[in-house]
Amino acid sequence: MKYLKLIALTSLFTAFFGCSTNDQENANNLNGFSSPDNCPQLPVGPTSAYWEYGKGNPIPLSQQPVLQNPQATFSYAHGNTALPPFTLTPPQGYTAVDYANPNTNPFGVNIIRNDGAAVWRYVPISTYSANFTSTNILDIEVNNVTNAFGFNGNYNILCESEPKVFSENGVVRVFRSRMIEFNNTRALVVVAAVYLESLFTASVSHVVAAGPSEEYDNLVMNIFLPLHFQLYPKGGSPLSDRDNDGTPDIFDSAPDDPNKQ
Repeated sequence: MKYLKLIALTSLFTAFFGCSTNDQENANNLNGFSSPDNCPQLPVGPTSAYWEYGKGNPIPLSQQPVLQNPQATFSYAHGNTALPPFTLTPPQGYTAVDYANPNTNPFGVNIIRNDGAAVWRYVPISTYSANFTSTNILDIEVNNVTNAFGFNGNYNILCESEPKVFSENGVVRVFRSRMIEFNNTRALVVVAAVYLESLFTASVSHVVAAGPSEEYDNLVMNIFLPLHFQLYPKGGSPLSDRDNDGTPDIFDSAPDDPNKQ
């Protein structure tokens, strides 16, 4: 049970999922948002805000993003009863399918636009050998994205974060993010890897959000952010930072301790 609790910390978001049925129009406006990172190729606006959000930083949202065109709820059919239920509501025009990878034994979901040009993936848990560094893992997940779009050339890195490393009591957590562009497609890839000294494997979570570059800002506002926010607990405040340490509760391993993140 202790191991399962540690695995739960690898999730980029909380392990208990909820969804919103709010039918208001999204009033958020991120058009002028600029990332403080020195990434001159990163477009100002929702793309920059999504980059910051992917790193776990607060962004100026006035209300919770919600899907305007939801369809039937999707439930992931994993067989591990020790794990929490995994349900999401995809948008119309998208198909939700279980994410499978024989190399990493994950459980997760791909939400794919029906024309195949956009995808949002959430994988709370997958398994890598402990000798894979966070850089190795990020490279693999980025290559999985480009390969899925049939691209095998050199992609352009719009921005890449420095690793965030947290180490305590024999547990090391490493967070990495990279935003890339290739063949008129833009993609954000975020990974979180947890290494335990006593184990020969690393538990990894990752998120992928990819779509046409000219549509990416709209995808962020209307599809990607609303899907992310479905992962917050029901009744919770998705914009909260209870200990005021600058890390939203959803990314904070100790949301009531300002000295820990």
